Amino acid sequence: MVVADVRIALGIEYAGDAFEGWQSQPHGRTVQDVLERALGAIAGEPIKLHAAGRTDTGVHATAQVAHFDTGASRSLAAWVRGANTFLPLGVSVRWSLEVDEDFHARFSAYERSYRYLLCDVPVRPAVLAGKVGWFHLPLDVEKMATAAAQLVGEYDFSSFRAASCQAKTPVRNMLEAHVRREAGVIVFDFRANGFLHHMVRNLVGALVYVGKGERPVQWISELLASRERAKGAPTFSPDGLYLCGVAYPPRWALPDGGRIMSRPYFAVS
Repeated sequence: MVVADVRIALGIEYAGDAFEGWQSQPHGRTVQDVLERALGAIAGEPIKLHAAGRTDTGVHATAQVAHFDTGASRSLAAWVRGANTFLPLGVSVRWSLEVDEDFHARFSAYERSYRYLLCDVPVRPAVLAGKVGWFHLPLDVEKMATAAAQLVGEYDFSSFRAASCQAKTPVRNMLEAHVRREAGVIVFDFRANGFLHHMVRNLVGALVYVGKGERPVQWISELLASRERAKGAPTFSPDGLYLCGVAYPPRWALPDGGRIMSRPYFAVS
């Protein structure tokens, strides 16, 4: 008897500094590679994962969402606890759910949220190395918050787009852009209908220029309007960047009613 394929959605958490990005590579040292091997061991067949977003080397995730199709009949617990027994410590499956064939981890998502954690202290952090970004001078958070508010709305974000970005359009709708200081770190929160390659890291880099006084607050609006990446700040370190939310329509009974939102555990609420 042939078993029809089922589609399984997963919630995944990982420390980006333990891997060389999300997307599968011949060397096999990516998040996708280790997950596909672990899931394949449970399924007894090759597994191909499709993710909500392809994070770069060093970028973390507390709420990555992915899906795969399989002909294997397994309990939902097996896709979580079973897979985790085969995974290295830097990655874990948090939940699994059977979804219909119309669900796609990437194309069904309508919002994504990123958080960047930054320490502005004279000496680089050691215990949190790789988990937070670092700048050696004190930054003016109030000015950065005012500057970040100028990013909210639908704009052409070419000024914050990597040269290697393959997105068909640079236009994105920024729904939230906040900066605050909390528990000893500067917290940057961004929520949009989508993000360009390196967009968040380039936004943080530009806001740091404002925070250290090298550029005025209104420079962010001017940079946005210029649509020229060359006029922006250098791309900031990936160390403190987290994919922490992916939103889906309520027709799929994903955790939190289809709006996946999770924050880094430490330092911030």
